[in-house]
Amino acid sequence: MNITEFAALAGVSKTAVSRYFNNGYLSPEKRAIIEEAVRRTGYSPSETARGLRTRRTHQIGVVLPRLSGESTARVVDGISLVLGDKGYRMLLANTANRPEREVEYLDTLRQSGVDGVIFMASIFTPEHRAVLKSMHMPVVIVAQQYEGYSCVYHDDLGAARDLTQLLIQRGTHPAYIGVTAQDQAAGLSRREGYVQAMRQAGLMVRTEDMGVTGFRMEDGYEMAKKLLQTRHPDGIFCATDSLAIGAMKACRELGVQVGKDVLIAGVGDTTMGQVCATPLTTAHLHYQTSGQEAAQLLMRLLRSPGGGVRSVCLGYEIIERASTNGLCETL
Repeated sequence: MNITEFAALAGVSKTAVSRYFNNGYLSPEKRAIIEEAVRRTGYSPSETARGLRTRRTHQIGVVLPRLSGESTARVVDGISLVLGDKGYRMLLANTANRPEREVEYLDTLRQSGVDGVIFMASIFTPEHRAVLKSMHMPVVIVAQQYEGYSCVYHDDLGAARDLTQLLIQRGTHPAYIGVTAQDQAAGLSRREGYVQAMRQAGLMVRTEDMGVTGFRMEDGYEMAKKLLQTRHPDGIFCATDSLAIGAMKACRELGVQVGKDVLIAGVGDTTMGQVCATPLTTAHLHYQTSGQEAAQLLMRLLRSPGGGVRSVCLGYEIIERASTNGLCETL
């Protein structure tokens, strides 16, 4: 009996059967169905078919949150520089910022025969943990820390703390616009950086001054509009440049001058932030370098599978522009 015949008998897909026999992620219901079919038929995949996976393909799977993001593009550039020199090809998977798709793509790559995976992670759910545990090839995680895996990440807490301190030094009591704390880097660490800076300055950390929203510029716009109309902050630290640019749009519509009436800072040093009517103060994160470091770590793991786990934390540069130094142009 081959896999196609067994899948038809069990009433599930070939993909589900493959996941079952390779310890991939399956719902408890589907796993129970396959287990019952195995019990009835005694089916198991041939060792020859399993052995085909041990051959090198010189392909690396790269799982990304969204292809349109500037920071993502920089990471991919860094990865491609290293992999191209080593004769490897990339298979890109765009998850559209949907965690369930991350799990699906990781499991697909696990079965596809790629030699390794670079995962630009957002959050880690139990499903993420299960599929990562089942991977039979080396995995390197970018942008987040995850115990037991080689990781390349940024000092998000330090960048957020320094930017918040800059806003405080300019005389403001800054509000905060961030993203979900499920995102360890952009959400939790950058929020903690804001809180640390406020407490070190002896300023109150008020829940009503802190907004959590999505990652899009439109999300920053809506949250800033709400804060500006209810709290009237004189400074806003935003967890990303996209949120900060949305906040500046809200200021423009409300007749609030950025760099004078309200000071704004973000994280990421995007091109759009540089060319705004009031250029954005930000933290430059070394995204391309993170991609290069991740690819180099993966190459090392492929050469020496038992080489152990290594984590690389990259620094940042604070770049002050007109959005915080009072040199604003008319919006």
